[in-house]
Amino acid sequence: MTHTKLKKTQLLKHHFNRIKSSEYTQVLLLRTFGNFLILTSLFFIGKTFYLPLREEIRFFIDNRIQKKYIVASSKEDSLKFTSQSSSQAKGLLASALQIKDVELLIPQDPNFSVVIPKIGANARILSNVNAADSESYLEALNSGVAHASGSKFPGEQGHIYLFAHSTDYFWNVGSYNAIFYLLNKLEKGDEIDIFYQGQRYVYNVTGSQVVEPTQVEYITRQSNKEFLTLQTCWPPGTTLKRLLIFASRVEE
Repeated sequence: MTHTKLKKTQLLKHHFNRIKSSEYTQVLLLRTFGNFLILTSLFFIGKTFYLPLREEIRFFIDNRIQKKYIVASSKEDSLKFTSQSSSQAKGLLASALQIKDVELLIPQDPNFSVVIPKIGANARILSNVNAADSESYLEALNSGVAHASGSKFPGEQGHIYLFAHSTDYFWNVGSYNAIFYLLNKLEKGDEIDIFYQGQRYVYNVTGSQVVEPTQVEYITRQSNKEFLTLQTCWPPGTTLKRLLIFASRVEE
């Protein structure tokens, strides 16, 4: 009788251990899957918002140290400026962080580039990009700013349309250049420089507008006067809307 009870007890213990082991395995699998989902979510959030956040931090630091970006048309101009300003003292914060409080922006390509001193933006422009063909413009946006085909060039009378940071899916946003992430910092009167065929063209911001992605009529706007439109996605790191910055040519 005692032997039978002992055997039953052992069987019950074995059965309980099997149940306990099975529950432990299930909990472990659920935790592993949960951790995987969390890490995957964090990865995509980081991928999407890393570049906008990095640019915001840079802009904040630039403002704190009162950093100035100066546009130089060529390397020769930059050498002249460097020799003249080498003796100027830095601010306390700039010295502490070992950051230059004055930086020269030389156009990446004198044949076609955009430089925006307020936000430290500097990128080459790829001309005649089809804004209706995602395959062609996504390839262009990997290496610079796109000039919409059909829009005018600097020096011509009419509308110049430049766009950057567009994508087909939100998780690809961080894969494209961040040159226009800070366009929302621009205000009326701020300077935008376009270098085209070795010549510098200066524009002043006149306004801005947030529009729906479907409002493509802005690309084909017509005018007898030379004016510029810059486009980026809005809010930064998303593809929900489009932010447009308008600027007019400063006559020489």
